[in-house]
Amino acid sequence: MANPWVGPVGFRGLRGEILVALKKAQALTAKALADRFGVTPNALRRHLKELESEGLVEYRREIRGVGGPSFAYSLTGAGQALFPNAYESALVQALEHVHAREGTAGVVRLFRDRWEAIAASAKPELSRLPVAERAHRLAALLTSLGYMAEAEGDGGSATQTLTEHNCAIRLVAQQYPEVCEAEEQFIEEVLGTEVTRQAHMAKGASCCAYCIHASPTPDLASVASTQSGQPVLWQESE
Repeated sequence: MANPWVGPVGFRGLRGEILVALKKAQALTAKALADRFGVTPNALRRHLKELESEGLVEYRREIRGVGGPSFAYSLTGAGQALFPNAYESALVQALEHVHAREGTAGVVRLFRDRWEAIAASAKPELSRLPVAERAHRLAALLTSLGYMAEAEGDGGSATQTLTEHNCAIRLVAQQYPEVCEAEEQFIEEVLGTEVTRQAHMAKGASCCAYCIHASPTPDLASVASTQSGQPVLWQESE
């Protein structure tokens, strides 16, 4: 399946690809980035210097194996802000009003209701697919919601991995980490199998990663039979 993710708005070509690569796998050295994109380290460093001057990337010295120290690059806070955040500031303000009236439970309930509605629409289509294919389709859906997600593994693997490289509600998750539990429950419900969180951005990781434990495709025919026609959840861009 083609990668549906594109670079941040306003950044085309190699600079945009560098930002996406650092978002997905920071921190990376100039050599690692150069090897990835098939350019010389010196050419790559010129782009990194421009991004650094704009306050979007930063570097630190690292010792990796034998030899002298290398410079590993990562995104700054401003660089992170280039990626979708689902209007977080306005959302956090609205949630503060909910929290004042109903406490943390009220905030979590809002997100649980949202994920349950998405799950209800997704399950009729995904129920007809094996676990590995469901994971890839779910990654496409999450990407359309701003999570920059991808799935790894296939039908021959004992497990698959679902990785979110961007948190579309980062500020919300930092203030109300309980909402992440609702997301994990949504992923389990849609995939119909056990899911284990392996990395968590709210706890300092560079991504959220879920291990999807393979199991027989659940019988969700009763759910699908209640829907008329063939439900279409999202359209992938050409």
